[in-house]
Amino acid sequence: MSIELRHLRCFLAIAEESSLTRAAARLHLTQPAVSRTLAALEQHLGIRLVDRSTHHLALTSEGLAFRDRAATALAAFDAAVDPAGLRRRPLRLGHAWSAFGPYTTPLLRRWQREHPGTPLELLRVDDRTAGLARGEVDAALLRGTVEAPGLVTEELATEPRVAALPSDHPLAARSRLALGDLVGETVVLNTVSGATTLALWPAAARPAATLTVANTDDWLTAIAAGRGVGVSSASTAALHPYPGVAYRPLPDAPPLPVVLAWRDAFPHPATEALAALAREIVAETGTAP
Repeated sequence: MSIELRHLRCFLAIAEESSLTRAAARLHLTQPAVSRTLAALEQHLGIRLVDRSTHHLALTSEGLAFRDRAATALAAFDAAVDPAGLRRRPLRLGHAWSAFGPYTTPLLRRWQREHPGTPLELLRVDDRTAGLARGEVDAALLRGTVEAPGLVTEELATEPRVAALPSDHPLAARSRLALGDLVGETVVLNTVSGATTLALWPAAARPAATLTVANTDDWLTAIAAGRGVGVSSASTAALHPYPGVAYRPLPDAPPLPVVLAWRDAFPHPATEALAALAREIVAETGTAP
């Protein structure tokens, strides 16, 4: 047996729907047909991709790794055979939050002016690599350390960190804070796309309580509701003002790197031009405040 695109599409539908029944409905197939396709794929690979032993279908560790590769392969194939893309292939630039901070508008405007033949599409994807590892975008603006196989990264700038507090919190009365001021608080962590972890604090003095969320919107909502405090970059404060949330500088926290990332294999032809323009804009404007 050889792997065909239908096997990849079937597996990705299962991965995204977390259900054989919903995957079958999405693909307009019967559930037995979906089960047979998955079984054939697993037999060919010699690994178990889906754990069927739990009440809710879940991917195995091998399945999680294969999901990213399958998505990248399918995205590359679809882009290759798309007639519109062959004529005018856009450059899809992902981000999880705050895009390129204060450089976002200059980047978009100058790209449109200097590269009119290649549309630049800015896409928010709530994922640690902003959809890059899954093939949803061609390049991504990310923050913090990025550890994903097959990606090339270039640090473009750094951003100071800020604390985010409920506006009526006693600490909000101060003009600036230290990491130690937050140790006794519940810290809200965006574990899907965020760059803040407990490792930001010294091992001997870390917050004991955390609340996990899946995206920036839920992070802001939790803080405004008084469920905890958070740490993010200065661009979050500038681009995401939110009722009930106060931002305060954290001078003792290490700055957060802002990086441009792209896939090492088969990068978009305009990737180097994007990196060069991003570097130029940062050099002209200076480090983000």
